[in-house]
Order: sequence, then structure tokens, then C-alpha cells
Amino acid sequence: MGSPLLSLFTGRTSARAVEVVAPQRTFADVILPPETRRSLEEALAQVRNHSLIFSRWGLGERHSSGLGLAFNFAGPPGTGKTICAEAIAHSLGMKLLVVDYAEVESMWAGETPKNIAAAFRAATDQRAVLFFDEADAIAGRRSSAAASLPYQREANITVNVLLRELEAFNGVVIFATNLAANFDPAFERRIRTHVRFEMPGVEEREKIWRVQIHPNKTPLADDVDFRLLAQRFPMSGGDIKNAVLKAANAAAAEPAPERARQIHQAHFERAIADV
Repeated sequence: MGSPLLSLFTGRTSARAVEVVAPQRTFADVILPPETRRSLEEALAQVRNHSLIFSRWGLGERHSSGLGLAFNFAGPPGTGKTICAEAIAHSLGMKLLVVDYAEVESMWAGETPKNIAAAFRAATDQRAVLFFDEADAIAGRRSSAAASLPYQREANITVNVLLRELEAFNGVVIFATNLAANFDPAFERRIRTHVRFEMPGVEEREKIWRVQIHPNKTPLADDVDFRLLAQRFPMSGGDIKNAVLKAANAAAAEPAPERARQIHQAHFERAIADV
């Protein structure tokens, strides 16, 4: 089988592994803790000032490589990393090339280094922000002790290819990881900014609950209390979204005339137990 990323733009690869997104969501669509939002604003400022520094200020003439911008979005699943990558691409007027690294690695063993190189080429050709999702394994420390094992040998080659591509890439690349630890030191040096995505607090959770609901069309019962849900149930934004959809499905399935169906607090609480 040929490399899935190399065949991406001929339509012969898994949509789960690689996807080109025309960004729709902006930073107004995501609710984040204040510190995370400040870090994101700093990262975005680096992107916007990149041309000024390396073109008009002439530093690109002194530094011919390593001119790209690499960011690491670290935090638990469902905390807004993918939405924020899309928002950055939207703010730059660029596409977002999403690579599910775990999917690529597991489905096409032996071709991971080629796929990494192909992803960077595709991002350049498509003028896209490159986003590696589930990327914890991509930049782990290279090992000499286990280098004789086929898997470890490929992992070491993958990191080497990644470092080479990062050095040559002049665009924006974002890695989404669950942990900001155990990175290869050479990879760590190429990351401009680590943005830590924390689990939302009570205030953020209440806002996330509310933003999932259409203000005029969603039939909420009078007993719904989003503040209480936010206080009682520590959840990620992704889990809240899933709970809202589950609650809506349960309410829609109630044996009552459509006009009488409403989403009650109990629907939300049962949905929370299922996510």
C-alpha cells in the first residue's frame, strides 16, 4: 500500500487520519480559562509578527532555516485544542490540515516517517496550518538502548524526520498532546510556545453549557439549572457537548407530542452519567 498521506489529495486515504478543513470557528466560539487565552494570544501575536521580523526587519536574511512557528497545545482531551487550532487558521485566512498522528501510526506501520514528510509538503502546497492531533508519540525521546527493536528504530527515524522537516518548514505547525513532558530535547528547542489547556472551572463550564443551546429554538424545561450542573459535574468542554446531544436525543424520544417535548434537568444528568 502506498503512503496514505501521499495519496491524500487523490482521495484514497482514510478521512479519519487526514483532513483538510476550511476553518469556520473563531476564538469567539471557544470558552477558555484566562491563562490559556493569554497564552494563545501570545502565540497568535508571534504568528502575526513573523513577516515583520523575518522580512521587513531582515532577520530572515541572517537565519535561513528554522523560520517556522511550532506550538504545542498540551492538555486533556476535550479542552479545546482542536477548536483553537482551527481558530488560528481562521484568523490567518488559511486552511487547516489535520493529521491524526495516532491513527496514521497505527494504521500504516512502517510508513510513518514518509507520512510526516508528506504532511509538511502538503501543508506548504495547500497553504495550510499543519495540526498534528494525538501527537504524544511523535516527539518522544529517541532511544539508543532499544534501537535494535523495529518499532523503536522506526520511532527514532520518525523523530529525526520530524526535526528535519521542522527546520525547513516556514509555516505554522501545531502539536496537540495530552502531556507536555518527555519530549525529545531537540524537539523541545523547536517549540516556540507551550499552551496549557486546563480543565474548565465552574465559571467556564456554565458558559460552555449555555453556548451549546440555541437561545430561541431549543426547548428547555423550567427546571434546567446550568449553574448547578457546572458546580456538580467537573467535565471538559467536549464532554459537555456530548452530554447536551445525548440529553436532546433522550428528550426527543419521549412519548409525547412534539410541542410538549422538553429537555429537563434529569435528561442532562442522565446524559452526564453516560459520557
